[in-house]
Amino acid sequence: MLIRLGHAITFGLPQPTPMVLTLDLHESRRSDIVVSAPSRATPDVPIQRYRDAYGNVCARLVAPAGTLTIRADAVVRDSGLPDAVAPEAPEVPVEHLPDEVLLFLLGSRYCETDRLSQMAWDLFGSTPPGWARVQAICDHVHQRIEFGYPHADATRTAAQALEAGRGVCRDFAHSAVALCRCMNIPARYCTGYLGDIGIPPVDAPMDFSAWFEAYLGGRWYTFDARHNTPRIGRVLIARGRDAADVAISNTFGPNQLLGFEVWSDETDDPTLSPRPAPPPPLALAV
Repeated sequence: MLIRLGHAITFGLPQPTPMVLTLDLHESRRSDIVVSAPSRATPDVPIQRYRDAYGNVCARLVAPAGTLTIRADAVVRDSGLPDAVAPEAPEVPVEHLPDEVLLFLLGSRYCETDRLSQMAWDLFGSTPPGWARVQAICDHVHQRIEFGYPHADATRTAAQALEAGRGVCRDFAHSAVALCRCMNIPARYCTGYLGDIGIPPVDAPMDFSAWFEAYLGGRWYTFDARHNTPRIGRVLIARGRDAADVAISNTFGPNQLLGFEVWSDETDDPTLSPRPAPPPPLALAV
C-alpha cells in the first residue's frame, strides 16, 4: 500500500532564533520513499542535517525574525500489515541484554522509574513474564488514562499522567515505557505518523503520534498503549528514551506556533498531486 504523508508547521519568532527539528523520516523507512518533495523552509534558510545519539536525523537552522514555515510531503510504501504480535516472545534477563539496550532500562526525564517501581511490581509482579507482561502494562495504562487533546501538558511525566488519569498519546507511551523499565524490560519511546488507516473514520484532527517499543526475545516489538490494538501504517520518525529526545522542535528563544498541519492517508496515487487547501492557521503559544 501507499501512504501520502507530510506536514506544514509555522512558527512566529520575534528575533533570529536557532532551532533543531526532528521531522525527517527515520533511516529505517528511507528506502520506502516512492516520491518526496524536498523538505524546505519558508523563507529559505540554510539547513544542516546530522544524526543524533540515537540515530535520528535532525536539522539545524537559524530562523529569521518573523514567520517560518517548515514543509515536507512524500509518498511512502508500506506493507499494509498490522503491528506484529508475538505472544510467545520471552523476556531477556538483564545480564544477557546487549550493551546498547541497557540504556532503555534506566529512568529518564519523563519516565521516573524510581517513583513507579514499587507500584509496577505490585501490579505486574505475578503476570507471566514476556509478551503477556508488556500487554498487561498496556492494558492498565489504556484503562487508567483518558485520552483528550485538551489534556496535553508538555511537562507531564509518566507518574503524573497515571495519577491524573488523563493525557495524550505521549502520556500513554511514557507511562507504559516507565512501567516496562520498572519490570526490567527495556522500552524506548517512538514518534511518527499514524493515520486513520484500516479503522473507521474519526473526528479528531491528524497529528503526529507516539508509541513505544519493548525488547523481547532478542528484538524490538511495537506496542501502543493509547490504541491498545495492532495498527496499520505507522511510519517512524524518531526513537529515544522519552519525548525529550525526539521533540519535533527545540527552539532556543521565544516563539509561537501559528500553524500546524499533519497528514498521513492511504492513497492510490504515487505522485505528489496537489492536496486540498489547509485549514486556517492556529494561534497557540508554545
